[in-house]
Amino acid sequence: MPPRPLEIGPAGRAAAQAIERTRAARGYSQRQLAARVTALGRPMTFTALSRIERKVRRCDIDDLVAIAAALGAPPHALLAAPSSRPESLRVGGI
Repeated sequence: MPPRPLEIGPAGRAAAQAIERTRAARGYSQRQLAARVTALGRPMTFTALSRIERKVRRCDIDDLVAIAAALGAPPHALLAAPSSRPESLRVGGI
C-alpha cells in the first residue's frame, strides 16, 4: 500500500498564504521567486512554489528558509502572527 500523503496543518496553510502575500507585495512572479530561491542554492521550480502557495505541497523548513531569504524577509515573518494562530499552536497553548 502506498504511503498516505501528510495533510497540511494550520501553520503550513498560514505559511503558504504568507509566502504568496509577501511575494506579491515584493512584485515577484512565481517564476522570479523560484529563480531567486534556486540562485541561493535551493533548487526550486515555479511549479513547486505554485503547489506550496496552493497548499498542495508541504513547505519543509529548508524551503521556508530559502524562500524567506529570497524574499528578503526573516523566516518567522512567513509564519502566522500569534493572534491568528489556533490556540493549540501558541506557546503554552498545548
